[in-house]
Amino acid sequence: MKILLATYWPIPHVGGVWNYMVQLREKLESLGHEVDMLGYDEDNISVYIVNEDRKIDSEKLLPLLNAKLNEQTYPAIYANELVKYTEFHRYVYELSAAYLGLDKYDVIHTQDVIATASINRIRPKHSALIATLHGSVAHEVRHQLNTIHKSNTSYMARVYYDELERIGATSAEVTIVANEWLKSILTNEFQVPTEQIKVLHYGFDTENFIKRSKEKSSIQPPKNKKVIIYAGRLVELKGVHHLISALGKLKKIRKDWVCWIIGNGDKQAELKVQSKGLGLDGDIFFFGKRDDIPYLLAKSDIFVLPSLLENQPLSVIEAQIAGKAIIVSDVGGLPEIVEDGVTGLITPAGDVETLYKKINLLLDDEKYRKRLGANSKKWGMTHWSIDKGVKHLLEIYKSAISIRGKDESNGASDHNN
Repeated sequence: MKILLATYWPIPHVGGVWNYMVQLREKLESLGHEVDMLGYDEDNISVYIVNEDRKIDSEKLLPLLNAKLNEQTYPAIYANELVKYTEFHRYVYELSAAYLGLDKYDVIHTQDVIATASINRIRPKHSALIATLHGSVAHEVRHQLNTIHKSNTSYMARVYYDELERIGATSAEVTIVANEWLKSILTNEFQVPTEQIKVLHYGFDTENFIKRSKEKSSIQPPKNKKVIIYAGRLVELKGVHHLISALGKLKKIRKDWVCWIIGNGDKQAELKVQSKGLGLDGDIFFFGKRDDIPYLLAKSDIFVLPSLLENQPLSVIEAQIAGKAIIVSDVGGLPEIVEDGVTGLITPAGDVETLYKKINLLLDDEKYRKRLGANSKKWGMTHWSIDKGVKHLLEIYKSAISIRGKDESNGASDHNN
């Protein structure tokens, strides 16, 4: 098959979606399929096919869009900045995908609701569309409308994103989610038919991850100190500020630890200021974006993900394969992949006091910490088989091609919105 993996988000980028796309492409290609990847570039200024030297610059399309979507004709677009930004950028994405050409693909596998809604409008009649949703964009935006995107027109953005989620989640022949949490949101809030949704756990290349964990790195753990590690985007929704607050409390009673924070994001500078303000300069180390996360996890002792909203993060999967004691918050799909007291510990989201106590518990009790890590690895190694995951995915691809063929032979697709 000729397959396009497509996302509206910039690629490559820090986070699980890009890693999932890369591992999926490698596995599909090893099985003889042709795979391309489409997305915005890292600077968010061009849409391109990653493995080809072809791209469309936003600046070439924006004048056309500005002329068509002017404030006089479409005042609602201009009433909220977030809506305006998204509306223009999704049209740039859609037009660019059309110019770059989709005709050769048997399957287009999108990774978010915006890409799905956009590509559904321009895909060829023969191309099946499958959407894997790595979380709820609408739910993320709802949270941000009370924080970083708060305005007197926030209600308009909520309505806009709710509708975008509905359209994107219903546009594909098959919509894939990783857990029952997201399936429930889509069926109950966004009217996605239950029969359209497939719950499919991500496959993960455990063999390659373990091999990479043995590669050398310039970073070494300090002697006589345990390493607490966070890996992911440095954005408000990941709750890293709560982790730093908890570590501020921890330092008052013990100093036998350091914390490695891996990743970047728009909260990076703010988090460094918070860390310095709590006197944690010599205790918390910000290492930025790195390619040696398997090694860093292997050298750490406790993995913490204090998210305020989460789906099925790759960072937890990696920590499980690395056999680490894991602390996560009680949000989204996390309780479906971490069993409290068995394969990790679960804390209430935003509860700094409980997070501090759980970290302290694991530092105190080496036997318990190692038992959680061993259980975590055992569960992860049996659960995250990439061979099994891709096998099921290919079955979904074939099913979607069949559905698309039947829809087109009947004259129209039921999935066009």
